[in-house]
Order: sequence, then structure tokens, then C-alpha cells
Amino acid sequence: MRCPYCRTDNDRVVDSRSGEDGITIRRRRECLQCKRRFTTYERVEDTPLRVIKKDGRRVPYERENIRRGIEKACEKLAVSAAQIDGIISAIEAEAFEKFDREVQSMTLGALVMRELRKVNQVAYVRFASVYKEFKDVSEFMEVLEEFLKGKGAATLSAAMTMIEERKK
Repeated sequence: MRCPYCRTDNDRVVDSRSGEDGITIRRRRECLQCKRRFTTYERVEDTPLRVIKKDGRRVPYERENIRRGIEKACEKLAVSAAQIDGIISAIEAEAFEKFDREVQSMTLGALVMRELRKVNQVAYVRFASVYKEFKDVSEFMEVLEEFLKGKGAATLSAAMTMIEERKK
């Protein structure tokens, strides 16, 4: 830290304590060159997460957008508000841990699907129908049929992958 008086970059910290707001650290420093004291404040740099949409737009991450999608998928189902909060918290924890500044909306959608599947299969299918953008009822029915038959390892997510491959 440069001394504000003599501009020398040689000081020592005399005292550190939490700032009045509790989110900053107040440091009392002494310049080893001119012996004058000065105060600095240290705070965590806030770098908000941005979401990269399908069309390339970058928008700020908003918890409420995920909440609305999950609540819509869980409408009239036995999914509590606490479960929805838990889903959102799990998604946020993973997103903020894995991504520093930007995350694809598709990645967030996949996280939502994974968490919904653990809680309620109907909510999972509802969300998937919007997220996967089925072109017609036949694609949706194929997924449901595979899911209901339970053929071997053909789970709903495997069926979703199968539909994605057919689209290509």
C-alpha cells in the first residue's frame, strides 16, 4: 500500500479490526519511510454472476427467475416452499462455486432439472417440457413412454438425451 503522504510503498499494519458495517476490515498502517499513520479499508470485491441466454445476451443472475420456473413446474403438486428453497439453494451453491462471473442459462436449466428430479418426477417432466423445447406431442410422449416402461437403464434423463440426439 502506498503512503498517501510520501508515496513510498513500504508500510506495516499497526492495528486491524472489523469495520462498523461488519463487512469491511479497518487497518491502521504506519509508513516506515515518513513514520506517519493512515487508515485503509478492505472489503470483498462483489462480482455478480451473469447469465448467458440462448440468444447470447448477458443478464444479471436473479434468484427469482429460477424460483418462478420451479414454482410453475411444482404448481398443484405436493412440493413445499421449504423444498423449493432447498432446490434453489443447491443450484446457487453449485453455480457460484463452479462459475466465477458467467454461467450459461442451459447449465442452470440442467441444474434445476437435476434437483427437481430428486423432489418430484411430475415437476421434473413439466420443467423438462419447457426447458427441452419439445417440438410436438410425439417427442413428449416418447419420453413419457420410456419413463413409464422403465426399460433397462432408460431413465427419463436417458430418454431426454435420446431426444436431443435425434434433433441433431
